[in-house]
Amino acid sequence: MDWYILKVAFNREESIRDALAKRIRMEGMDEYFGEIVVPTEDVVEFTKANKRRIVKRKLLPGYLMVQMVLNEDTWFLVRETGGISDFTGSAGKPLPMEPADIERFIRRPASGEDEEMPLKTAIPFKRGDRVRVKEGNFQNQEGEIDSIDEANGRVTVIINIFGRSVPMELDHWQVEEI
Repeated sequence: MDWYILKVAFNREESIRDALAKRIRMEGMDEYFGEIVVPTEDVVEFTKANKRRIVKRKLLPGYLMVQMVLNEDTWFLVRETGGISDFTGSAGKPLPMEPADIERFIRRPASGEDEEMPLKTAIPFKRGDRVRVKEGNFQNQEGEIDSIDEANGRVTVIINIFGRSVPMELDHWQVEEI
């Protein structure tokens, strides 16, 4: 079996995955299909009350990954499932995923293997956003987001001090949107 990428309706990935799995069972084609995956990663978010919570974020919104044997019957079953628009590929021919992409989006380290990857922090800003520093030495100073480090939950803000642009590296919770 090879892995293929399916283009699906945006924000309906889970329900389409369930519908495809149900159709596979109803048609008795279980032997031709393996896993059906919505690629996600765990990220840390902070609520308005500044409580930390871990949520799943879709790596590729609008796409599913399916492990299957590609033949006329399986291709028809997938294409006729509601919400699925097409396979990714070229010239109308589905192309299997590259091994590097399978490792990147689907394979996850089993628990107990080496060290777990640190969780990324979901930062509600993007490069170029205007922000105000909420606390610290530069409280109430305004600046612009220059870079974002999700792995460490930090942002670099360019603040204008004494007529000079100074980059300040701050924790994301130390700034607020203007």
